[in-house]
Amino acid sequence: MEQLLAQAQQLRLLRPLDTQFARMLALPNEPALMLACACLSADAGAGHVCLPVEMLTRDGLFNGRHPQLAETAWSLAGKLSTDQWLSSLLSSAAVSDGSRPTPLVLDKQRLYLQRMWQNESRVAGFFNAIHPEPVADESAIEAVLNRFFPPSGNEVDWQKVAAAVAITHPVAVVSGGPGTGKTTTVAKMLAAMLVLAAGQRLRVQLAAPTGKAAARLSESLGTALQSLALNDDQRRLFPREAVTLHRLLGAQPNSQRMRYHQGNPLHVDILIVDEASMVDLPMMANLIAALPPQAKVVFLGDRCQLASVEAGAVLGDICCCAEQGYSPARNRQLRRLTGCDLPAGGTTPGPTAGDSLCLLRKSYRFDDRSGIGRLANTVNTGDSRGALAMLNAGQDPDVVYAPMRDAADYPRLLEGCLAGYRDYLSQVRAGESASVILSAFNHYRLLCALREGPFGVAGLNLRIEQTLSHAGLITRSTDSAARGYAGRPVMITRNAPSLGLYNGDIGIMLNTPSGELRVHFPLPDGTIKAVPLSRLPEHETAFAMTVHKAQGSEFTHTSLVLPNQHLPVLTRELLYTAITRARERLSVYANDDVVHRAIATPTQRRSGLIDRLIVASAG
Repeated sequence: MEQLLAQAQQLRLLRPLDTQFARMLALPNEPALMLACACLSADAGAGHVCLPVEMLTRDGLFNGRHPQLAETAWSLAGKLSTDQWLSSLLSSAAVSDGSRPTPLVLDKQRLYLQRMWQNESRVAGFFNAIHPEPVADESAIEAVLNRFFPPSGNEVDWQKVAAAVAITHPVAVVSGGPGTGKTTTVAKMLAAMLVLAAGQRLRVQLAAPTGKAAARLSESLGTALQSLALNDDQRRLFPREAVTLHRLLGAQPNSQRMRYHQGNPLHVDILIVDEASMVDLPMMANLIAALPPQAKVVFLGDRCQLASVEAGAVLGDICCCAEQGYSPARNRQLRRLTGCDLPAGGTTPGPTAGDSLCLLRKSYRFDDRSGIGRLANTVNTGDSRGALAMLNAGQDPDVVYAPMRDAADYPRLLEGCLAGYRDYLSQVRAGESASVILSAFNHYRLLCALREGPFGVAGLNLRIEQTLSHAGLITRSTDSAARGYAGRPVMITRNAPSLGLYNGDIGIMLNTPSGELRVHFPLPDGTIKAVPLSRLPEHETAFAMTVHKAQGSEFTHTSLVLPNQHLPVLTRELLYTAITRARERLSVYANDDVVHRAIATPTQRRSGLIDRLIVASAG
């Protein structure tokens, strides 16, 4: 089996880490366990929480990518059926059902790493145990909700419903697409909570998975606060700055331990977590462990966006509990509090977590005439034929499709980038202020699915620089030791808390009056920080950036380029996320086959969380 795993590693079906992990847990005379360990490790590296035992059969091994090698591996393991796999695994000292400490856990025909099994158990237990809080005075809540969400027409005000859910539940999960008003909702929700607290000094904390997302949350909530009717005392309680989840929990360098945990909980009464789709399973488990008993927590995000880079798709899994609607009692309570005619749910209670959810359904950015909005919805529903019909028809002025069928089409992409970046670079050459230039730069952005290659970030940044240089829009130094040029956009790739800069932050190199190049970064409070090149953390050119890095950002005109052949990274969620970064205009550089296959490939993160949430409620 060791020889076969080495062969799988050469074919890039496994990583060196996977084969080493298998050798560590399994003896040479345990081929079945060795194969299972290698496959479980590979799946964990791909973002899966567990490995269904059925994947260890002839058709499931290596995810069907190399049938001949899978056949050989299955034979070497003993040609085991699913039932035989279960018996074989539980006979190993390295595997248990979770009742004793072992490296691996087999739970309901799913094989887990011990740590992932504990994380999933903690998250499922948390959401299965929470219930709406008893309400002593519904009229007070109703009055405050009407103050911040005045009744208007017969349409359900889902923002108001979300606020009611959060006020009356220890945990609220609010999911909505771009333009559905998540930030506005949470600002009014917080204001309502502060009013209802009647002078009690609540400790409110804002957090997000990344420094960039935290900065955006600080900025947007600060803007929303200005329009809310609050007194001075209430305004002082309103949080001004969000932090990263790592900073919130006190992550220790080079350690899995957190400063705040079950034995040392956070000092917080209300916690708001933005961009929750980016929160992976281990981080969610750590956050839940650190919550004090009295705390309320509100998770905000878009369940349809890309899942976390690491393991799990927690927000998406939890939001599946919304399919049955609210329980009958919860439905009646929310109707009374909001005055909204909510759709009827099931006649019997659904998953417990369903009563803590609210899906924002109305987009205030994209109306029925928006090609961007309709394309996003078509992609989101998996309708590849409808999406391609829209793209090829070319009837939507806000969506442009530029088919990339061969090498001759590549220059069209570079011409589009030249047009997109011309305005801000002209302002650089005219000596405009940093704030004007940074604002102009955000009008256009090129997004990629890949990091490397001619259709990836690295290759395109180089080609774009060459194109802009030939057009006379940038002047690169002929000195190979020179570190930049005026107008160069850079993205930070490693957190630098001492500078207030974080992974994903983007700034632009500009000359100071003395002729020194500095990188100018916009800060959440509206000011601009100018950093000397000598102090700049690790960074890269940012004319092109990945869709992952753009998550949560918005640009007036967004261009998306896809490679000319399908790759596993091209999924429905990646396409949806890229499309919804555009506010007013979207350009897509791709070919029909790649678009079709991407829409037909939803992200699948194997876990047992959905079953744990639904089965627990049924039991």
